[in-house]
Amino acid sequence: MRLMGLDVGSRTVGVAMSDPLGWTAQGVEIIRINEDEGKFGIDRVAELAKEYDVTGFVIGLPKNMNNSLGPRAQKAQEYGAMLEDALHLPIDFVDERLTTVEASRMLVEEADASRKKQKQVIDKLAAQMILQTYLDQKGRLLSE
Repeated sequence: MRLMGLDVGSRTVGVAMSDPLGWTAQGVEIIRINEDEGKFGIDRVAELAKEYDVTGFVIGLPKNMNNSLGPRAQKAQEYGAMLEDALHLPIDFVDERLTTVEASRMLVEEADASRKKQKQVIDKLAAQMILQTYLDQKGRLLSE
């Protein structure tokens, strides 16, 4: 079971991959997209899914703090629908509130990364955190 985690933004999609056993997540890359021009990077996601033999996707769902779904969450759901239509693999969503904020904090505090360097890796790290959260939640459910 290998899953791909995605942090979908308006200009980039952060990509992470689970190990073959589904225990850990590692950041893979950042795909440049342009929503306004209808360029969503689905072809690159498909290439990675094939290369890593992915069995499903986990997409971060950026809920509002009051648990409602705003425009970015709707865009994430639309992205999931496009992936499902194109690749016919299962899609799960995980609440990603504050994931990007947490990823940024980690980079500043733990790695003392510059702002420029942060922008180069933040979406990949956020995707990794989204996927790891999902894997941890699934693992807890299986052990109960």
